Amino acid sequence: MTTFTTRTTCRSCGGAALDPILSLGDTPLANALADDADAPDERFPLDLVVCRDCTLVQITGDVPPETLFRNYVYFTSFSDTALENARSIAERLIAERRLGADSLVIEIASNDGYLLQHYLARGVKVLGIEPARNIAEAARKKGIETIDEFFTRELAGTLARSADVIHANNVLAHVAYLNGFVDGIGLVLKDGGVASIEVPYVRDLVEKLEFDTIYHEHLCYFSVTALDALFARHGLTIGEVERIPIHGGSLRVFAGRGMPRGESVQRLLDEEAASPGAYHRFGGRVRALRDELRAALARLKAGGKHIAAYGASAKGTTLLSFTGIGAETLDFVADRSTVKQGKFTPGTRLPIVAPEELVARMPDYVLLLSWNFAEEILGQQQEYRARGGRFIIPVPEVRIV
Repeated sequence: MTTFTTRTTCRSCGGAALDPILSLGDTPLANALADDADAPDERFPLDLVVCRDCTLVQITGDVPPETLFRNYVYFTSFSDTALENARSIAERLIAERRLGADSLVIEIASNDGYLLQHYLARGVKVLGIEPARNIAEAARKKGIETIDEFFTRELAGTLARSADVIHANNVLAHVAYLNGFVDGIGLVLKDGGVASIEVPYVRDLVEKLEFDTIYHEHLCYFSVTALDALFARHGLTIGEVERIPIHGGSLRVFAGRGMPRGESVQRLLDEEAASPGAYHRFGGRVRALRDELRAALARLKAGGKHIAAYGASAKGTTLLSFTGIGAETLDFVADRSTVKQGKFTPGTRLPIVAPEELVARMPDYVLLLSWNFAEEILGQQQEYRARGGRFIIPVPEVRIV
């Protein structure tokens, strides 16, 4: 039985003024793939709130990180988009920071070495920190030294003042103890070093109705305002911030000790201050989208159409659970990850198969659960589309392509 606890105070500032935004009900753990169709599910509340004091959007429930991350099924290298994003930032920082053989780049939540491999190929020393032991082993096979532990302030103390660059991509949202984590980043950075941190942007989540980005692994949903307060609390300044398209819209933040603040930070702080109330309209808009998607799929099924899905993704678990769409509507889920193939999706227990099955079985429609990689997936599935197959993109509005 998995332990579940409910928080009543903010994960960042400790304030107790948490206003509800949206409840997604009792939901299975997003990456809890099953080995057989009859395996029982654990479900836990999934409730989104915003802190009135520091503006951090967060969920109220905690599942132990050992349960979520010690053995993990998401290998970043299966995404061409993520690989290209990693290559471009690595090459950019090598040039901008003049990194060489005497430099050290550390990545927190380094996954299978998808990012650090680009530094290693250029002769820069690297160190990965990855708590998922199965994935850490995959990184070591690429020659990337990897510590298979969670990043804590205690671990940071063993690496103090060692890193010229720290990467933390899509991990800050997973951290239950934000203050210790950010304090650890400051401890590990050399004087003059930089932390490059990527997080999904909460403004994109709200404006584009990306409700399926909410799941138990994602504890927090960041704005620049919330990040600025968090980093300042630990002596770090956000010097620059960029909006990047990956994962439906993300922030790339550059932070360090004593870093001068650039115009890009203030611009986004001003924009966020000018749009109060958006969170409280979010829930109603999400429920309307749910009803629209359910109605569209029901019409197709009533017309005798066969429907599959693509992407045994974490966001797919949230979407299917909240909408109540399952085996009565979908025949199977295709996914490129060989780690997931042969297993069954959380909650819905749909079989996960290789993408080649789309052409072999030719469902009339495919619900694209990994819509954040739509361009990449649609390009990979040209044969299925050429034979008449069509994709349903569910977010931010239901459309058929």
